[in-house]
Amino acid sequence: MTDSPTEPRLHLGLFFTGVGAQLVWSEPDAPSHTAIETFVDVAHALERGLFDAFFLGEGLRVRENQGRIYDLDVAGRPDAITQLSALAAVTERIGLVATQNTTYNYPADLARRLASLDLLTEGRAGWNIVTTDNAWTGANFRHGGWLAHERRYERAGQFVDTAKELWASWNPGAPASPVERDTDLVRLRATTTVPPSPQGRPVLFQAGDSDGGRDLAARHADVVFSANTEYDKAVAYAADLRGRLARYGRTPDSLRILPGATVVLGDTEAEAVEKARWLREQQVNGPRAIAFLEQYWGTDLSAYDPEGPLPDIEPAEGELDPSRGTLSIEHRTGKAERIRAWRALAEERGWSIRQLVAEVSPGGHPSFVGTPSAVADEWTRYVRTRAVDGFNLVPHLLPASITDVVDKLVPELQTRGVYRTAYEGTTLREHLELPKL
Repeated sequence: MTDSPTEPRLHLGLFFTGVGAQLVWSEPDAPSHTAIETFVDVAHALERGLFDAFFLGEGLRVRENQGRIYDLDVAGRPDAITQLSALAAVTERIGLVATQNTTYNYPADLARRLASLDLLTEGRAGWNIVTTDNAWTGANFRHGGWLAHERRYERAGQFVDTAKELWASWNPGAPASPVERDTDLVRLRATTTVPPSPQGRPVLFQAGDSDGGRDLAARHADVVFSANTEYDKAVAYAADLRGRLARYGRTPDSLRILPGATVVLGDTEAEAVEKARWLREQQVNGPRAIAFLEQYWGTDLSAYDPEGPLPDIEPAEGELDPSRGTLSIEHRTGKAERIRAWRALAEERGWSIRQLVAEVSPGGHPSFVGTPSAVADEWTRYVRTRAVDGFNLVPHLLPASITDVVDKLVPELQTRGVYRTAYEGTTLREHLELPKL
């Protein structure tokens, strides 16, 4: 493990979400998003670009819209740990991070599977800790509305505490001591069966934008990603999150902040802007725009023209159906006020349904748009002022959005001295320059 450099360096991961509008999967020459060859090619490109980690999203149920399968998604997502195990055999350095849910998994089982991935990759595994609050997902696990929204982070904290204790309980040459919990959220008596990897345990990732999420991250996370890519918001978020670490006896250097970001590069500024415009049109096409509004109106809007004005009917009673699984609790409440504001905005700007949704739907516009040199200058300012420690990139077009970063942006970052020129360690914890456990 090397000490952190005097000059901070930028860390990069890639977040492959699997579903949603971010990735333009419907292009004629787009590769299969369920074939292992696609993921092998992506992982090899990331290693060539000296990325810290390849990060898989995961969903526990096929999404729906108005009670029907949401057929604008890619169909099928292999289990993240299974998929990363396959990639482990054909990669050497890249960290492999699995999104795994604390609401509908069992602590001893998940801790064992993650420890196994970490051991077999010789210390390259990570766990993206997520929670789920809706009964729609829980129905797949015979739980339904088992866990109230406000208690999901409480269970997550107990779950991660238990996993960490299990990982730390291995005793070479002697039986491991049983780990016991007996609360209304976590109940078990288990003994670890997997020895630690060279990095000790999987690196813990967590998305922490809400207050509960930030506290969970401050207590447990090694890496945090958020939606705060705009500079002033990134600075404020970093200050708040690092300020919480002391409550749990942690130092600012024990945590890396990598906001999620989409990058669109062009040889000129004008080319980059035009590519970003095209991308948003693909991400929010007519059918997606109508489906997005159907969540809020609670009724079939297929008769409306996405290039026409907003629906002239009143929405159904009640808040949003969470079955699509993409909107935060904040977006699932207060829909009447939100719709009134959208109508005023659309009338003021003369926007169609599709134009409005392109502006207001989660994800918004690409985070960074410009030439490789301009984006490298901006990122250098971010990392040298510790607004961020790097970015978790969300690809929008395969393989172009990855190869653009690897072949055009990475060399510019290296020239500025804020990005590695070779891997210096073998574990994910070393790549991230995190303190030893």
